[in-house]
This record gives sequence, C-alpha cells and structure tokens, in this order.
Amino acid sequence: MLPDQEQLPLLAALVRHCRTNPARLHVPAHRQGRAVPAALTDLAEKNIFRFDLTELPGLDDLHHPQGAIAAAQQLAAALYGAGRTFFLVNGTTCGLQALLLALCRPGEEILLPRNVHRSVLGGLVLSGARPVYLPPVVIKDFGLAAGVREDTLAAALARHPRARGYLAVYPTYYGLAPDLTGPAAVLHRLDKPLLVDEAHGAHLPFHPALPPPALAQGADASVQSVHKLGGSLTQSSWLHLGGARPDPARVAAALRLLQTSSPSYILLASLDAARRQLALDGRRLLERALTLARDLRRELARIPGLAVLDEEHLAGAGAAAARLDPTRVVISVHGLGLTGYQAARLLAEKHRVMVEMADYRHLVAVTGLGTTAEDCRALVRALREISRRDAAADRSRSVCPGPPDAPPVRLTPRQAWFAPARPVPLEQAAGLVAAETVAVYPPGIPALCPGEEITPEIIEYLSIVRRHGLPVQGPADGTLQTLRVVS
Repeated sequence: MLPDQEQLPLLAALVRHCRTNPARLHVPAHRQGRAVPAALTDLAEKNIFRFDLTELPGLDDLHHPQGAIAAAQQLAAALYGAGRTFFLVNGTTCGLQALLLALCRPGEEILLPRNVHRSVLGGLVLSGARPVYLPPVVIKDFGLAAGVREDTLAAALARHPRARGYLAVYPTYYGLAPDLTGPAAVLHRLDKPLLVDEAHGAHLPFHPALPPPALAQGADASVQSVHKLGGSLTQSSWLHLGGARPDPARVAAALRLLQTSSPSYILLASLDAARRQLALDGRRLLERALTLARDLRRELARIPGLAVLDEEHLAGAGAAAARLDPTRVVISVHGLGLTGYQAARLLAEKHRVMVEMADYRHLVAVTGLGTTAEDCRALVRALREISRRDAAADRSRSVCPGPPDAPPVRLTPRQAWFAPARPVPLEQAAGLVAAETVAVYPPGIPALCPGEEITPEIIEYLSIVRRHGLPVQGPADGTLQTLRVVS
C-alpha cells in the first residue's frame, strides 16, 4: 500500500518542536532568529523566497567570484586578518576536506590529533593521505581530550619528516583551546603549514575574554562554522588562508570540486550579514553571552552532584589546554549517578530544556549571541530538580572508558574505503582491518577508522559501548553486533 503523500513528517516535527518553546542552550547562535543579523530580518520580512536565486547577472558566481561575492569575501578576510577568505555553503566539513585535498597527494602523510572530527575522514578518503594520529592531553577529573603537546608534535615530525603538515582542533567541542603559537613555530621552522579545524571559533576575535583566534597565533589556514557561534544560517561557514600555504589556487580548485554547483544565495547572504553584525556589534553581544555564562557556571556549581569545567581544571595540561572558551559550559553529571545521555533526556522530556550535546559523563550548554537569561535560569532549575528527584540512589556508576590508543594503520582510509569488505561478528574481528568508522556521537571522535587494525582493546571498548547502548555513527550495523572489515 502506498503511503499517504499528504503527510509532512519533517515539517510537522519542526512545528511541534517550536510550539513547545523550549529553553535553548545550543547552536545555531541566532537562537531561531532572536540574534539573527538585522539585514537577514529585513530579507525575511520582504519574503525570503524572493532571494532564493541563482547565478544571475550582477549576483556573481561563488566558484569564480569577481563581483558581490568577491567583495563580501574580502570584507570577511579583512575582519579576520586573513590573506583570503572563501565562503562555504557545504559547511566546515567541506572546508576541511578541501584543505586536505589541496595539501596532500595519495600516500603522503598528514599529522592529526586523534580527536579530529569525523568529517576529516572524508578528506583522507578523497586525498588518499595517510594519517599519523597523535595522542592529545587528557584533562584530569573530566577525561576530556585537549590539544597535542608541542614536544609530542616535534617528535612526530622527527619520525615523519615528509609529513605534509599538521591539522589541529581549536577550540574543541568542549571549549578547550590549546596554545597554537608553539606548534606553529615548530611547523614553520620546517616549512610546513598549520591547518586548524576552528569550527567552534568564529566568535573568538570579538572579545578579549575569549581565547585568541587561530590565525592570530600563526595558523596558515582555518575553517569556521559561522552558524555555530557567529550568527549565520546553518550549513554556512568560511575558510581563511593566512598566506601561501597551502596553495590558494589548489584550495580554490578543491572547493570547486567539492561544493555544490547550485549554492544557496540565502546562505551566502547570511554569511555577509553575520560578518557585518560581528564587526559592528560583536563585542556587545558577546559581553552579554559571557555574563550569562559566568552566572550560569556559578549557579550550576552550587547544585549537589554537578561539577563544572573551569580554567582551574586546565592547570595540569599546560599549553596543550591553555585556555577555555567560557561560552561553552561543560557540566559533569557523574556525581548524580547519571550518564550525560540520561540527563539530557530528562532535561528535554521533563523540563523542555535543550542543550548542545551530551556524552557518557557530561552535558555541554552553549551561551551564544541569542541566549537569554531565562534559558539559563531554566537549565539551573531543571538540573536542581534532577539533582533532587532523579539522581540515582547508587551514585557509584562506573565510567565508560574513553577509546583506547589509536590502533596500527594497515591501509590508508582511501584504500580501505574502496577495498572489498564483509561483515564479521565483533568478537571475531581481532587482527582484521576495519572498512568503516566507529565513533560514539557526540562528540564524534573515532574509536576506529577505515584501514586500522582491530585490536583486542578496541573490541573490549566497543563491547562496553554496545552494552551501555551508546549512540554510534559510522558502522553499517549500529548495534555493533558486527563490523565491516576488509576482505
């Protein structure tokens, strides 16, 4: 029987969600229009569908900009101190993949922290590069990955002198912002570039209380999700180049290959409008967001069973976790005997409070450009109630361990991606080569990547993930009963 084509399941779900009017402590930063740039509000009031256009005379061409788009990109570059800025309508994912495709040829090595976002895997498959993963420092008491130590990077470069460069994560999903000046100096002495996944850092240049942006610390390229904390529409990002590394012409060519040939002018216009708002009003908007975050931290720290990540927790990590972005409020609920997933579900279902993400141990709330004081008060009230009513009687819940050290790389991700593959039971996969990614999501840090050997430690870890029912992305079998391996 054919389904009823009068249904609108996705639109209906969006309408239902908006009707509940939840507290919103998540991205995008504009908070459903509350802090959307004024220019976009004007567009919407004039019927935004009028501006859903294509490459017409006078509107320029994203893939060969010479007019309005070129001028908008130049303004963004000037604001961020970049040599050149590219607008992206396929998200930061596209920008990161373009950098890898521009820099690396098949078989060439690239240094990466293990906590790179899963989008980087696509860049490795497309470029054929061979990843060399470096272990990040872990923040004691919270178990969160920060940056890679400078001496770790220097030693890796000595072992892999032909590596093309290093891709850093700055700041992390948890707001940890390692020092980049040391790694930049190490790389530049060897004439190698520092690339930065700065997805969560579009707001950093606009308030002195925030960590310094990547370009200001010597990064050669960075990609920022402007929609996350900059006020543009979801899926819009930009890529900054500091100079001639990697080759701007190759980056532009990679973007022409990867980006849609039908870019949304509404997304492009939202980048232009967000740039102006940040330039003219960013300091005021961020001052308000930082005040809300400071007050929120203080109130949450008073609730029994909660611990809130603060800069005092970074002392033991040194330059690998030099600063914390205060707009990211990381809350450990371990002392309540709950997982972060359970706490997030209680917040959403019982209290109509939506946070940015949860992992096994933490919640992450974001105070962005449009966050309200009532959003923050709602989160405090809800967590106070959860602490009082829903905390587990037995608070000795064991912590799900983080992924073990990266296993040996037997094939490049590209080789594994294209190799014949078959499913095998998880318990029988030891010694075989993975043909797929497995990452607990969020935060999306891979436990296993295509081309890596499946070790007994990986099997033990994934068995725990399966037992706890944690959400995973990447594997064909989301239950983790089987893994796909190279035949």
